Amino acid sequence: MIAYPTPTTFYHTSHPVTVKRKKKRPDPCSYQQRTYRNLVEPGGLVGFEVRLKETDLQILAGKDLRVAAFEAVFKYRSQLENYIARHPEFVAALTPLPADLTAPPIVKTMLAAGLAAEVGPMAAVAGAVAEYVGKVLLAEGAGEVVVENGGDIYFCRRQASVVGIFAGASPLSNRVGLKIAAGLMPLGICTSSGTVGHSLSLGEADSVTVLARDTALADAVATLVGNAVQPGQSLEPALARARAVTGILGVVIIRGEELGAWGEVELVELGK
Repeated sequence: MIAYPTPTTFYHTSHPVTVKRKKKRPDPCSYQQRTYRNLVEPGGLVGFEVRLKETDLQILAGKDLRVAAFEAVFKYRSQLENYIARHPEFVAALTPLPADLTAPPIVKTMLAAGLAAEVGPMAAVAGAVAEYVGKVLLAEGAGEVVVENGGDIYFCRRQASVVGIFAGASPLSNRVGLKIAAGLMPLGICTSSGTVGHSLSLGEADSVTVLARDTALADAVATLVGNAVQPGQSLEPALARARAVTGILGVVIIRGEELGAWGEVELVELGK
């Protein structure tokens, strides 16, 4: 997902809507490098990246806090790695695991998200890391912060912003964005795909984007909804899965040239 300047609004909904076109669906694209980051406009913030092993963050903040960001990534990765070493089932589970009062906070957050979304806790890892790092940077005086972790975003700005949706080979990819009102932030904006990237999805959506205050929950529910986008079915059953989870504010599904949306979602058309 990518942040854009605000274009013209063409769609706003608080009810489930599906828009369909009749063209043939493009072939799924394979995993690509994160070239969408080249499209990000910092909007007056300082941009930098932090990488450690599999973690690859793009960060926008009110000042350069890359050292603090790296230290936060190291801290939370260490907590996760140490927990997984003692509980190897945590990383492999595709279904929820029970709460663990002895776990570190980020693990508790992931376990809770997995339980709420009926998926394994690792479905929430990218969103959890994004939010935990983002909150550290706010505590360090960032003022505003956007932390993107492989398409999962912790978003905290003081002004309305637009986040574009990258949907692989879909003709709607980078053509549709979400306008995020300042009053909705801080906000988690997370995307799952059955055709793009390396994350596990059992469905065929080009993108499922979920909004929630809890970024880990948004991440886990994006997996849940993505799994529900099945061949030969309308998008409505998948939208219903998101509506059923407490704490979800909105969802957008793109499959080829189909688009379905529900909730506090204001869609905008991006430039050609």
